[in-house]
Parts: sequence; structure tokens; C-alpha cells
Amino acid sequence: MRGSRMNGYVGEFKSSFLSCEKDAEKIISKLFVESRPYSDYLKRLLLINTNDCLDDMTNPAYIEKIRSTSIQDLKDQKYLRFSPRVEMDEHEEAKSYILITFDNFTTNAKNPAYKDCIVNFDIICYDDAWDLEDYQERPLAIVGYIDGILNCLTNENKKLWNGGVGNIKLSGIGEYQFLGCNLAVLNEDISMYTLSYQALHFTEDLGNLENVK
Repeated sequence: MRGSRMNGYVGEFKSSFLSCEKDAEKIISKLFVESRPYSDYLKRLLLINTNDCLDDMTNPAYIEKIRSTSIQDLKDQKYLRFSPRVEMDEHEEAKSYILITFDNFTTNAKNPAYKDCIVNFDIICYDDAWDLEDYQERPLAIVGYIDGILNCLTNENKKLWNGGVGNIKLSGIGEYQFLGCNLAVLNEDISMYTLSYQALHFTEDLGNLENVK
């Protein structure tokens, strides 16, 4: 919901639900742009279905594909999804996908003015593209890079919160606490891991609705 839709509203309007868009944008930017070279490794695992996707680092076709694929491309080509309904085209090539959802919102234990939630990452892979070289599995490699990058993001947020200059505020998720990672077989061709984090806010969602962009 945008602030322009609330013209005429009088009073303070706050909700932690309004920060989900901001949180998702921050997560995606960290995963696929700001954490190089790990961001590029993650893109390789999604875009390149051969089992040498992490080993052949000099292949010009691989390099160009990673360089030229933006976050918007990942969304448009359905590698990156936010809708809980995942549809596969009948003749679609074997792909790997990341589905991100926010679930199970609860009141924060320290401040009831804002809400914590669970962030789920469903890593969905065709079984034909599952195995990489040297006993490595594609979905677990994807899980590993997501987990490592979110751990770094949590550490950065903690440093910002504890040592920030002035009255700096985080109006979104500050800490990602690992909850679990579970395997599920979807059908005879596709399986997935669900990677889950308890997402904790350091502060309340401070923005009035008209300031939510």
C-alpha cells in the first residue's frame, strides 16, 4: 500500500507488515549483488545447469551469462519467486528456483509495537540438475550461500545498531536466526529444501504510511 492511497487520513499509521517489501529488497540485493563473489556463485547455481557451474570459472559463456543477468531478469525468468504458487511449464528446461515467503508473524518479545516473522527460502531443483562434482549437491550449495550471506547481513546490522552514528534506526529486520532446513520431494522430477529463519526486528517500524516507498 502506498501513502498516496491514504490522502485525508489523520493520525499516526504504523505497521511492521509495511516493511516486508523493504526487507525483501534488502535480502535480494545482498544475495545477488552486494556479496560478490558469493552473489555470483549463487547466480551460477541458478542459471547454469551443468555440474561444472562452480568449477569452470573461465568459461566465457558462463561469465557473460552471470554478468548480463540482473535481479529483474531473475524475477522475469522465474528463477526468483515470491508467490507461494509455483507453476512449471510443461516443456520448461530443468531449472533451479528460489521462492521467498514471509510467514508466522508474531509480536516481538521486547516491544509489542512491532512484529517478528519467519522468512522461508524454498530451494526447488529438478533432480536431473541436483548433483554437482565431488559429491556436492546443487540445492545444498544454494542453501549454503544463502545462509552465509544472511549471517553476514545479521552481523552488519548488529554493528550498525550497536555502533551507529547519531540516532540511526533500522525500520526492518535486523537479525536472522536459523531455524532449520528440511528436504521435501515434490514429485518424481522435482525436490526441494526449505531454509527457515526467525527474523527479528531491532526497532519498531518507524515510518508513517506516507513515507513508505
